Amino acid sequence: MNTILIAALVLGGLGLLFGLLLTLANKVFEVPSNPQRDEVRNCLPGANCGGCGFAGCDALADAIVEGKAPISACPVGGATVAQAIAKIMGVDDTPPQVRNIATVVCQGSLDRCKTKFKYHGINDCVAASLVNDGNRACKYACLGLGTCVKACHFDAIHIDEHSKIAKVDPEKCQSCGACVKACPKSVLSLQPETVPVRLLCRAAEEGYLVSDNCKIGCVGCEICKDACKFGAITIKNHLPVFDMDKCVGCMMCAEVCPTGAIWGDFDNRKIASIDRDLCIGCTICKKTCKFEAISGELKQVHEVNEACTGCGECVKKCPKKAITLGVRKHVRDANAKVGTTIVEAAVPKE
Repeated sequence: MNTILIAALVLGGLGLLFGLLLTLANKVFEVPSNPQRDEVRNCLPGANCGGCGFAGCDALADAIVEGKAPISACPVGGATVAQAIAKIMGVDDTPPQVRNIATVVCQGSLDRCKTKFKYHGINDCVAASLVNDGNRACKYACLGLGTCVKACHFDAIHIDEHSKIAKVDPEKCQSCGACVKACPKSVLSLQPETVPVRLLCRAAEEGYLVSDNCKIGCVGCEICKDACKFGAITIKNHLPVFDMDKCVGCMMCAEVCPTGAIWGDFDNRKIASIDRDLCIGCTICKKTCKFEAISGELKQVHEVNEACTGCGECVKKCPKKAITLGVRKHVRDANAKVGTTIVEAAVPKE
């Protein structure tokens, strides 16, 4: 009995001793807390999605405070979080942010893209892609089995019931990129929400192969390249590549695309308008216009017609700042060039 008591006392004493040693070690080797880092961490949403490129929100907070990551690194928090962190870090202004959204670079719905066979396996794109590279005739097509849906933490993606391809809800998308990483066919990509045009096809093959597999694929015809008057399009691997630094948003590439593989933001397409009170008839805008959309003689008020693409080049060149851009109310009429009846004249200043 005494032996058991002695053993218990020894163990208790050792436990107490080790506890005291651990407490002492904790005090000696304690890393001082950084209040600024803690404040930054509290601003972050806590999604731990990895969209910032770091292991999680804790790692991002450390990186921001250490100057290894920008204050706008969190794609989920966006501008609101960036502004809050800017105040904590003592930065007066935050650079304007363009939000990226997940984009499905495929329009190969069931009625447009052929199927090679009926798939009966696991309801997962990764599993399906292992069977003869998927059941779609186009090897670049969305398989529509929802791997991206499972990867999204924000309920921003669903599989369309009729087309059987992924659809993204831009309002819910948090730009984390989880769906992009999960897609085995690389159908999804993060793209700025403000771009005026997008290529919605990845089929880097000869045109006859693409058209045989899909009705709406890019066939590499280069019509878009020829239509672009600003040198913003080059063709690589049978696909157009956009130089957004040169793109002026005229959307002519999307307008002339014979298959509809290029999407254009036509709902927000612009048209120029000339202030009659400011125009001096210098003809600079008329000479600048690449689309024959401006008419008027020297020292006469000039007018804009419906051939205008909204490229904005005339706005840049006007010495009197008499030209502005507004959202179109009508579809562009390519036939309304100079020499035809003016469809839309400049609006007089009230």
